[in-house]
Amino acid sequence: MTAVKIKNLQKKFLLPHERRTTLKENVLNIFKKRTYEPLTVLDDVNLTIKKGEFLGIIGKNGSGKSTLLKLISKIYNPDKGEIEVNGEIAPFLELGIGFQPELTARQNIEINATLLGLTKQEIKQKWQEIVEFAELENFLDLKIKNYSSGMQARLAFSIASQTNADIYLCDEVLAVGDEQFQEKCINTFKNWHKEGKTIILVSHNTKLLEELCTSIVKLENGKITPHKTN
Repeated sequence: MTAVKIKNLQKKFLLPHERRTTLKENVLNIFKKRTYEPLTVLDDVNLTIKKGEFLGIIGKNGSGKSTLLKLISKIYNPDKGEIEVNGEIAPFLELGIGFQPELTARQNIEINATLLGLTKQEIKQKWQEIVEFAELENFLDLKIKNYSSGMQARLAFSIASQTNADIYLCDEVLAVGDEQFQEKCINTFKNWHKEGKTIILVSHNTKLLEELCTSIVKLENGKITPHKTN
């Protein structure tokens, strides 16, 4: 059974030739037409991901890896092509972006878990596991704005990992935290794979992907090709 099928996918962005960041710049140039340069990030991408597959995606910065995940999760709309998704998606993209900085970690756990679809009862049942996984027991009543980016990402991963999805989209989550926390993340991926979940993992760590994934593809110049191991 197919989990995700991508056909003739294309995505472009328009890059402005002139940058206007202040109100003054916009007022002074109000009658000046802005010009743009199109940048094709993904060009005629075709990919079939089977149910239960653990797919790794590699490529240089700016090659379109994160864009592809955002298209699959419907954060972006494609310019051309089709994406067919069979199952519930849990996107691990830009971890911690939904946190409210003026609220405590305790409050953010409740809000973020609710937004991810967990019920009050499920949050209560999974609370201790979330806190222990993130290793932030002593910082629950600290406002999120006082957390480091690494602490926020660890908490976000811990919350999101409690969702029961069919397809997990993970963007550079293995860059989060120290070696011990990364090992916990890897074990989470392994458990999902044993359960028959579909995992799409973007990472620059090619060696690790070769150890974890059932298949790997490479994004380069808007195209996708199979990864060749040495």
